[in-house]
Amino acid sequence: MKLPLFVSIGELVSEAVAVFIIIAFGDSVAAMYTLYAPSPYQQAYWGVCIAWGLAVTIAIYTTASVSGCHANPAVTLALAIYRKFSWKKVVPYCIAQTVGGFFGAGVVYLLYSPVIDHFNDINHLTRAGGGAAGVFFTHPGLAITPMHAFSDQIILTAFLIFGIFAVTEQYNEQAPGANFGAVIIGLIVAVIGASMGYLEAWAINPARDFGPRLFCFFTGWGSSALPSPDNYWWIPIVAPLIGGVVGGLAYQLLIHPFLPARLRALDAQTPSQPSRL
Repeated sequence: MKLPLFVSIGELVSEAVAVFIIIAFGDSVAAMYTLYAPSPYQQAYWGVCIAWGLAVTIAIYTTASVSGCHANPAVTLALAIYRKFSWKKVVPYCIAQTVGGFFGAGVVYLLYSPVIDHFNDINHLTRAGGGAAGVFFTHPGLAITPMHAFSDQIILTAFLIFGIFAVTEQYNEQAPGANFGAVIIGLIVAVIGASMGYLEAWAINPARDFGPRLFCFFTGWGSSALPSPDNYWWIPIVAPLIGGVVGGLAYQLLIHPFLPARLRALDAQTPSQPSRL
């Protein structure tokens, strides 16, 4: 007797491909930013943010018809809590997303490994010491402690999920139409990076950080990837998951109840009251 599948292979492949695309382009632009001197992006950081945002847009257009293109465990969790996404699919989706991040990092490594080695050689760095690690995974920036980064990632991810909920809300009459939402979601990612990305490289996605971090653990970065300095590795996982819950709750409490189209729909469902003579 065949047991029914609660999640299709196609959905899992789709989620893996979505994160693969995001990391393949996103970590590549991080390599362009980090490894070259002069870097084409050192004086044009907005270009880095746009590249990450467009990678998200491409991933959505490519895979959303199959799996919805969550491409982020924080999105998957928030949709399960607030938008009736099946809880049975949450863990498989998150695993598939992380696998996509792992293999996306593999492509970036295949492309840039000679440049990584050159960068580390001329700067007297080693992979085990964290040389060029910023190409693949995140870490705290200037004056940022790990616990401050924890609160940052909650806030940044809350902004992301709040924006995604707004763009995809069926009762939001100002939401972009004609499948333009993918572009707006990409721009949300870009503007978060442009305004807050230097804090700790705006992970806002556990799979985006942990998949490449896991790949680097096996390719020479070792303990600089896992557990990483100050045992940082868990922060870009846990904090975005909390941030997704916070951002979804903020939208559901502050905006969703007051949407005019939703209120009209509720009025239409209310039985008419008998007239009083």
